[in-house]
Amino acid sequence: MKTYKTIILIISISLGILSCEQERLDPVLTTAEGGGTLNTYYAYTLDSTDPMGDNVYGRVVFYKTTLDQTLVQISLYNTDEAVSYPALVIDGAVGTEMTTSMTFDNIDGATGEFTESKFYVIADTAFYDSIMDLDAHVNIYMPSDDSIVASGNIGMNADPVETN
Repeated sequence: MKTYKTIILIISISLGILSCEQERLDPVLTTAEGGGTLNTYYAYTLDSTDPMGDNVYGRVVFYKTTLDQTLVQISLYNTDEAVSYPALVIDGAVGTEMTTSMTFDNIDGATGEFTESKFYVIADTAFYDSIMDLDAHVNIYMPSDDSIVASGNIGMNADPVETN
């Protein structure tokens, strides 16, 4: 009798475990109020300055988060898959090449986007609101010889090509 009870107990536990593993749950596709939405931004063009003739160009977009952080996204086209391009913010307008004020993550030539993450995070909560007064430009470099392959004015040196 004990054997039957043991067998029934084992079968009951097995069925319980197996039925849980095969239970299909629907994914939760909603987010919290305002979560996942980036709808305040400034976008600037990065024009090709490539001396090698590869015509690397793109766009840099600065997004404001609900936490007042600034997310930076760079998208480049015509990049070399084997190259990791440094991206920097330089003081002054394009061509003045003054002081480096910020170094972003490198751009992956295979994707044309940041190597570490889709966005570079600027935690300074005042940065986004000061972009329009910023006297700067963004340079994208060829690491092998430090030549500038793409560049674009930002802030007071250029009107954004798109805003929201």
